[in-house]
Amino acid sequence: MTFIAERNDSVSQAEEARKGDNLDAKTNPEAGAANGDPACSTDDTTPFSIYTKGQKLCIILLVSFAATFSGFASNIYFPSIPTIASDLSSSIELINLTVTGYLIFQGLSPTLWGAVSDTYGRRITYICTFVIFIAACIGLAETKNYAQLLVLRCLQSTGSASTIAIGAGVVGDVTTREERGGYMGYFQAGLLLPVAFGPLIGGALASSLGWRAIFWFLAIYAITFLVVLVALLPETLRSLVGNGSVMPPKYAVSLVSVFIRKQGVEPAGGSMTSRKSINVLGSIAILVERRAIISITFVGVYYMVWQMLVTALSSIFQETYNMSDLQVGLVYLANGVGCILGTLTTGKLLDADYRRWKKRFAQPDMEFSLERVRLRMILFYGPVQCVAVLVFGWVVDKEVHVSVSIICLFFVGWAATSIQSIVSTFLVDLYPDRSASATAALNIIRCLLGAGGTAAVSPCVRAIGVGWTFTIFAGIMVLGGALMGLHFAFGFERTKSAT
Repeated sequence: MTFIAERNDSVSQAEEARKGDNLDAKTNPEAGAANGDPACSTDDTTPFSIYTKGQKLCIILLVSFAATFSGFASNIYFPSIPTIASDLSSSIELINLTVTGYLIFQGLSPTLWGAVSDTYGRRITYICTFVIFIAACIGLAETKNYAQLLVLRCLQSTGSASTIAIGAGVVGDVTTREERGGYMGYFQAGLLLPVAFGPLIGGALASSLGWRAIFWFLAIYAITFLVVLVALLPETLRSLVGNGSVMPPKYAVSLVSVFIRKQGVEPAGGSMTSRKSINVLGSIAILVERRAIISITFVGVYYMVWQMLVTALSSIFQETYNMSDLQVGLVYLANGVGCILGTLTTGKLLDADYRRWKKRFAQPDMEFSLERVRLRMILFYGPVQCVAVLVFGWVVDKEVHVSVSIICLFFVGWAATSIQSIVSTFLVDLYPDRSASATAALNIIRCLLGAGGTAAVSPCVRAIGVGWTFTIFAGIMVLGGALMGLHFAFGFERTKSAT
């Protein structure tokens, strides 16, 4: 990974991006200076970031791989749930509760770690969370009973879940609005790789070496990656390093920051943001703000149904189609491929859409709404996910050929992750100086709702069947979509563009 400070290219790219974001400040002051967007600078000589496009991509790919641990830890053992239940003399419902516990802590722990990363930096927070994750994985590999499994899964989530919020913070640190959608797509793609390959890897490991090998794999993977991350990831928190040209505190120094310093890159004036104190309630405060809570609630509902489906998938397919752990793992590929395709394409569409709307709102007396620009594609992806969930439920209920349900899984993954990418990008735009905390706020709602959904899905399926279970929850998705529709019709805040 090369992080040479290519000054001429970097400055020209950053100046172009900064001019674009200055327009945002004019057309939408709330989304600019009022929200503390460091990209909205009046200094025409200071680049927003010293990193070139290639260097930004390397940084974001690195944090994207860091985020894979949250997905792997959540998804890798789905195909083995029945096997684990049998080995620990427990029920599938109780094992599903370990998924519920994981999601609860996945929602709560980023409120702490996100605040720490927004204050003391991304690197030190990454190191703390990975140490916790590695310790939990080793413990899980040696688990002897259900109680240990449940407790250690919660600890594992405490370590892995915050990689999402911290990574989103890094994206916000080094990118401007005009390019953020595409880079957020790359970040989300890495985050979602485990959705595609996690169950397959888990099924293969469980079938050949036993389910405990899953956690040994995660521990070894995490240790190896932590070494790479400590060596290569530069500190990006703008209150510590500005646009990347300021040497960070000793605890946040990486090989990359030392290298850049040796290249003679001098600190650029005017690029620092103010240092904040840790505010663990910052994510909660975001949840009471109207501009954020409606979109976050919408994502939470759709995420809940998605998690219900992927959690119950292994037991449903084993019972309905008599599949092995490895075969179920292969089925999960359809969902994962849809996820990766969705987030990559949606990120590029967000950038193109933003540029198009920015040109339009550059004219006098035009109304500008950040929500309308960023969120309007939800009106397409929401119905796609809803219909795919409904069809999946009845296809499995009537034991239609498995290929039809696999196609449904693809569309569910495609739409669900597109929605996640859209709202994540919007929140980073809305809270650029609290991007990790904003992402943590999103995690609180979607993970707590997901936890409730995963706890309820198996009892519901056994009580009323697969078809009616997902019909009911598709109806809940329709209500969430109606809420977003009303927000589009009446709730957006508008600001007249400047002349």
